[in-house]
Amino acid sequence: MECFKVLNPGFFTTIQDLGRYGYESQGVPNAGAMDEFALRIANILVDNHENAPCLEITLVGPVLEVLNDTMIAVAGAEIQPLVNGFSRPCWSSFPVRKGDVITFRPVKSGFRAYLAVAGGLKGEFAMGSFSTYVNGKLGGVKGRPIAKGDILESGVPKHGLVPKKIRDEFLPIYSEEEEIRVILGPQDNYFTKEAIEIFLNSTYLITEDSNRMGYRLEGPPIKAKEKHDIITDGVVPGSIQVPANGKPIILLKDAPTTGGYVKIATVISPDLSKLAQLKPGDRLKFKAIDLLQAHQVLSEFEDKIGQIKKSLNMVRYFHVRINEKDYDIGLEIL
Repeated sequence: MECFKVLNPGFFTTIQDLGRYGYESQGVPNAGAMDEFALRIANILVDNHENAPCLEITLVGPVLEVLNDTMIAVAGAEIQPLVNGFSRPCWSSFPVRKGDVITFRPVKSGFRAYLAVAGGLKGEFAMGSFSTYVNGKLGGVKGRPIAKGDILESGVPKHGLVPKKIRDEFLPIYSEEEEIRVILGPQDNYFTKEAIEIFLNSTYLITEDSNRMGYRLEGPPIKAKEKHDIITDGVVPGSIQVPANGKPIILLKDAPTTGGYVKIATVISPDLSKLAQLKPGDRLKFKAIDLLQAHQVLSEFEDKIGQIKKSLNMVRYFHVRINEKDYDIGLEIL
């Protein structure tokens, strides 16, 4: 069914699910949500499958006219959603009705937010995914960000949905500086012990020349023993390349599937969601862990999502009129 008319697309808003897999050999990257944690939680809040397509909102939110009654949820960056000017909380779901207008206040913290609609958004299905890969013009809305005038559609929502909110203890805190955990390699042997120490003990700035393909970092340069080039091999989201200038590049969801620069380390998958909430001008540090520790972090990451599912609070919304003024009131039921 038709769910939204795009009145203003925002800065860079795309349809994303958890990505497309199995086509790397053909040069097609994963694409998908930069912050998988936030997308999964947004879908859980409206009883969708966790891989259902959502809107990925970058920095500046869109303006959407609601075309049919439905339930939506917003998770991720602290970007206050409003319905007809009335505030709604992030990390929660809430009803919207035909004719309502959804807007967003400026981001206070974080960088990307996710809007899920009950039943999941629809889009162009390409190679097993609805995710938008702009450089390849695949998925989403004609392989591009949403645009003014677009009509977005959704699947049929489940019956009996009630608004929900995650408990405060599960809310992530976004900072302008993060510690990002990595596993060294696969070409860390190309670097001296001193170079690796510089990499692990320096603070790096995310430059303006960064996007969904990768984050370019500014900081102390890292020099390889002999050369920075290798025979081209595969890369994954989280691969950290070091080109000849010694300035690391973290490859992300829209990056090419192969590369010819040495890779000093690889970001563990749960920390890709932390990276997604860092914007140009923010800073990061790297911390090396081993494979066993990485598996433990991933297990804890999945356990946290399971705990969130089991502990959602219901929210009731009431529309009241006092002294000829209208108010929307939400009450969280603990």
